[in-house]
Order: sequence, then C-alpha cells, then structure tokens
Amino acid sequence: MHANLNWRIVMSRKQALEEIPALWELNVVWNVLTDEQKDYISQNAKVYTFKKNEIIHHEGDIPTHMMMLVEGKVRVYKEGVGNRIQIIRMLKPYDFFGYRAMIADEAYNTSVSALEPSVVYYVKKEAFLNIIRENNEFCYLFMIEMARDLGQSDKRSVSLTQKHTRGRLAEALLSLKDNYGLDEDEATISMYMSREDLANLSNMTTSNAIRTLTSFAEDGIISIDGRKIKILDMEELIHVSRIG
Repeated sequence: MHANLNWRIVMSRKQALEEIPALWELNVVWNVLTDEQKDYISQNAKVYTFKKNEIIHHEGDIPTHMMMLVEGKVRVYKEGVGNRIQIIRMLKPYDFFGYRAMIADEAYNTSVSALEPSVVYYVKKEAFLNIIRENNEFCYLFMIEMARDLGQSDKRSVSLTQKHTRGRLAEALLSLKDNYGLDEDEATISMYMSREDLANLSNMTTSNAIRTLTSFAEDGIISIDGRKIKILDMEELIHVSRIG
C-alpha cells in the first residue's frame, strides 16, 4: 500500500465496514482521471468481500460491473466435460477483471471465484464505459492492460496444448511465483494451492499433477511440505518449462 493514504469508509457486502483506499490509490491507471471523474467513479463504486471458494460471477452471467481485486487471490476458470475445471488465469491484487465481456457487450465466457477471503471493487458498467469514452488517456492505459492479458492468454493456450505434463506444471509454478512472489525464505511460493487446483491450472488430472510434483521433488527441483512448494533449483525449473 502507498504511504499516507486517504482512507475512506465503505460498506461491505459480507462485513459491516471496511477501510479501503480509493481506486486511484491502488492502481495507477485510475490516476489519470480528473477530479470530477474521480468523484463520479466514487459515486458508482462499491466494495464487496468474498469468502474462500465463493463465486464472484458465473459463466453466462450478464456483466453489470467491471471489477478490480483489492485483497486476496482469485481464479478465472471454465467448466468443461464432466464438470472438470480449467483455470484460465490467476489474479493478484489490483488486477482488473470482468471488463472484456462488458466492452464486447457479451455474457461472461468464464467464471470467477475466490481462492481465499478476498476484497473486490465493483464499478458500475455505465460509469466505467462513460469514463472509457471520455478520457483518452484512461482508455489508452486500459488498452495496454487488455493487450497484456491477451498476450498472456495466447502464450498459455500454446503451452497447454503443446507442452508435456512436466513442462506445463513447471510453467504453472513459475507463473504462481511471478504473480504472488516468494515467502521470506525467498524460495517458497507465496500461493498454497491444492493439488486439484494445480492440476486445473496445468490442464492435467490431479493424479498426474501429484506424480509430476513428486518427480520434481525427487529430481531436487522443488521440495514439498503440504501445500507449500519451495523452489530449490530455479534454473532447472525454467529449463523444464522451456523445453516442454
């Protein structure tokens, strides 16, 4: 968080009160708004909290708000054959979501749920689209955000279809490290996912994910302590991810 924040009190869906900074104090994209536009967004924004595993929106829902994660960890996923889940991407604080379908005037083509207790800013669709139309710099910065998301999506699509299980899981672990960082030991990934979620992120069965993790541990690439995964050989993990 930034120092000397101008904290404000907002109503929360699950809690009585939450102290949450304004949007522009959390993500620089909002900083380009004029004072009048900031007031307008404040009047059309609310903060909601979600429990672990609670659905934020379902695939097929009609968008009514764009969203920004404030605290917690969130997954974006699709349900496939036999209710099997494919995790499309993982979100970290200050990431935007729920905007693509809104801009395209479509229903959501993915679902979103909280992997741990999470706090989310909601900005009304009409207010967000009005700002996009009125503020060229905000629109440009948001286009950059969308372009980066699209690039990551393209990269993941190729990886999930062309890499073998070791390469996919190695890439998933590196992605979690990049997204959420490392613990104080500078080796343990600061995201403790279940084996099932790791499998869903890597497009493999849970049993394959467990076997591959065990193989990585036997090779000295990682060590495992429950859901905690410590990277012992970063260079080799990157090498496995590259060769697929």
